[in-house]
Amino acid sequence: MILAGDVGGTNTRLALFDADAAGHLQAGVSQTFPSARYGGLHEIVEQFLQAQRVSVASACFGVAGPVQNGRSSKMNLTWIVDQRELAEALGIACVSVINDLESMVYGVSCLGPQDIEILNPGLPDAAGHAVIVAPGTGLGEAGMFWDGQQYHPIATEGGHADFAPQNELEIGLLRFLLKEYEHVSYERVVSGPGLHNIYRFLRDTQRGEEPSWLADEMKKSDPAAVISQAALAKRSPLCEQALDLFLRLFGAEAGNMVLNYMSTGGVWLGGGIPVKILDRLKTTDLFMNAFAAKGRLQKRMYEIPVRVILNGQTGLLGAARHAIDILAC
Repeated sequence: MILAGDVGGTNTRLALFDADAAGHLQAGVSQTFPSARYGGLHEIVEQFLQAQRVSVASACFGVAGPVQNGRSSKMNLTWIVDQRELAEALGIACVSVINDLESMVYGVSCLGPQDIEILNPGLPDAAGHAVIVAPGTGLGEAGMFWDGQQYHPIATEGGHADFAPQNELEIGLLRFLLKEYEHVSYERVVSGPGLHNIYRFLRDTQRGEEPSWLADEMKKSDPAAVISQAALAKRSPLCEQALDLFLRLFGAEAGNMVLNYMSTGGVWLGGGIPVKILDRLKTTDLFMNAFAAKGRLQKRMYEIPVRVILNGQTGLLGAARHAIDILAC
């Protein structure tokens, strides 16, 4: 029995998997927990396992934020996750703590055609290194090293790299955010909170009007979700502007990652946001035009495959796959 976890700043998802002798995974019970309600990951895991009454042979947890030597840092989470402490507290011999985007890289190998939406097909024989760009509560990014047979994850904190505006509107956005943040990274604009930042910039610089119903809804619910839903339903021109600018910035940063890793094998768009705005991604050229706008390399950029990960369990699948690998060792 394998235990896998996808640990984020908002939610922690746990799942059990049966693994046969050949390493094939069969998904079992899964459950989602609000991370902020618990004092540490061990509390969540203990509650989950006590309810299931199973014996676990190996466990792997993908955690949002930097992970070094099996120990996470406080970023989007208020607590630290340490694999040695977890192994001792839970009584599980094989425990691994890795970056959540690392686990997503492992999970890509488990995906089928039904789990993927092709945004740009690229060259038919495209191969080589790849990248994942995953906006959600934060902005996760990872490299995918291709050894000729399989991908190996390269953990990064590229989402915290400097935001690079490309025109007067984006320069205005940078100036707006510099009044609030000492450092403006891509995560400040390409994430759920980033969409809200973009919206506030457009509203506060009189580029659109905020109707009272929209202000009321944002007070009651997650602002980013309200903004994206209103934009997709064409209920608010201001929200549509915000989502369109978000798409351009998202595309630009995905293109940056491709150049950083020369990822001729493509880019995978993960995280919670791309699936929710998939219709807008598919029906406009905003993302792809910004993705490809790399000067002399523009033609080459259109040769890069761009895929959206539809399977929300990819991180869990990857953590389970890695849990089997460490058990074999």
